[in-house]
Amino acid sequence: MKRKLSIFLLTLAMFGGLLAGCGGGDEKAADPAPTEQGTQNKTDDSKKTDDTAKTDDTAKTDDDKKDDAAATDQNDGLFPASDPASSPAAAMNRKDTLIVGMTAPKGIFNPFYGETAYDQYVIKTLFSSFLEVQKDGTYANSLADKVDVSPDGLKYTYHLKPGVKYSDGTPVTVKDYVFALKVFLDSSYDGPSDLLSLKIKGGQEYHDGKAKDISGVKVIDDNTVEVTVLEPQAMTKNDLGTVYLVPEAYYGKGYKQGNTESIKALNNKPIGSGQYVLTKYAPGQEVDLTANPNYFKGAPKIKNVVFKTTTEETKMAMLQSGETDMDMVTVSEDNVEELISYGFLDVNIFPTNGYGYIQFNHKLKKFQDLKVRQALVYGLNRAEIVEGVYGKYADVINIPQSKVSWAYTDENIEKYEFNLDKAKQLLDEAGWKVGSDGIREKDGEKLKINFSATADNSVVNAIIPIMTQNYKELGIALTSETLDFNAIMDKKDKGDYEMFFAAWGLTPDPDTTIFITNGAQNEMGYSNKKVDELMLKAKVELDQNKRKELYKELYQELNRDLPMIFMYQRRDMWPINARVKGFDLSPYKDFSYGLYNVELPQ
Repeated sequence: MKRKLSIFLLTLAMFGGLLAGCGGGDEKAADPAPTEQGTQNKTDDSKKTDDTAKTDDTAKTDDDKKDDAAATDQNDGLFPASDPASSPAAAMNRKDTLIVGMTAPKGIFNPFYGETAYDQYVIKTLFSSFLEVQKDGTYANSLADKVDVSPDGLKYTYHLKPGVKYSDGTPVTVKDYVFALKVFLDSSYDGPSDLLSLKIKGGQEYHDGKAKDISGVKVIDDNTVEVTVLEPQAMTKNDLGTVYLVPEAYYGKGYKQGNTESIKALNNKPIGSGQYVLTKYAPGQEVDLTANPNYFKGAPKIKNVVFKTTTEETKMAMLQSGETDMDMVTVSEDNVEELISYGFLDVNIFPTNGYGYIQFNHKLKKFQDLKVRQALVYGLNRAEIVEGVYGKYADVINIPQSKVSWAYTDENIEKYEFNLDKAKQLLDEAGWKVGSDGIREKDGEKLKINFSATADNSVVNAIIPIMTQNYKELGIALTSETLDFNAIMDKKDKGDYEMFFAAWGLTPDPDTTIFITNGAQNEMGYSNKKVDELMLKAKVELDQNKRKELYKELYQELNRDLPMIFMYQRRDMWPINARVKGFDLSPYKDFSYGLYNVELPQ
């Protein structure tokens, strides 16, 4: 059996993983979603896979489906449980509790500051917004009764559903939305969102402390708010609509313009209008949630949900024993085969809207040289790493975009296939010469790299030996330190690293701040004027065909300039105990959005 694998998604919100403009907007460390119209422009491969899965399921018994799935090259779709009744007693005896396994969240359950995918899973169960992403990557009304957009695209009116309450029973009003906008636009806000980029009228003045209110935001009544922007952008409606509403009476108690510290103090004490209420948080162990009886879409069907911490070593065993009902397990041929063999799991596999990468710290001189970055990519056998971890369930990529997105391109994209000779030549040209000890040096400095490695991560376990050997042959001394995921994220936030591996989950639109100079999510210090210009043009272009051309040019530039080592796009695999009904997963919509619809039939 191959190693069982798992990968940790870093979700930012842009939430690149989460909200696009304010709650996120960039790639996320957790949210899977391509572009608003992403599924209307799926690649042919995606359509073919879907069609194949449907054909295999036609007029076949569960046993037939299981045998076919295991015996063919199918790598997408639902592999239904062959023997649901064989579910272990530990699971069957839980009548009112769903247990979801996941990597430990950091405990930042704050819609202003939550960044990792795991914190975002919690946040999406606790809070609500006017709009919500759908299974196909489009957006639909959630808290909004309707949304009016002026013909010139400069005015957006959001109408809040009447009678919505927070979990503490207090009413939700659009004043809470206005409060959230103020926090995101505050000069002291240092979270992962970039609401300033939406160019709300008066937003810059509020940010600069020259105004006490945002002139472009007008409360019509308790259920109606009007937002005026200075320029139309492709995602303005959705970015404004995915700002979570929070009770100002609670989050705003200690808030003063220019100081958001009181809001950060509530990171693990959330109150929202979402599906569930936080009842317990045990760091590194579990997050306990109870159904919100005031949820505006109706009380969730399952009373209790537990997000239990699992690791690479425990995920499969806990699913098999019934200790957990579902988890994201690294997709590999061995893992798929084993999970299907249990008989009582519905195994869901679909393309990830995201990508794995190795990040450089561009604030370090050695990574500021393009030839060095190119050498580090040519000189790393990415194909061997990806094949060893995921087999047929992942592909090496060379741009920061998922193949499920309408913005994806492979036109004029350099593949950077493994080539040690080319890598050596590039390092020679960059002035790094091999010393007597075999290590390259330049201006008295040895070419050494420290890699921050995530503990219990099979991708990292595959990367380190191959990278160590490959880079040794190039004359690079690689060392590594092993830390847990959250510790590495802390080092990232402080800029205290050289290289590390992580993954981005993407939103339904390719707009992001990750590669923009001084962007909200650009913590690696990367800067490229051409990238900045293309990102801005694509952001304000309303014609999607023209946007696609701009993103093609953008990805070609990022492919040339290599701000990071792009590793792969994989598939997600969510094995779910067949006793659980109602999940509707896709590359764009993760499990946390629709928890209120999930049930445990008695």
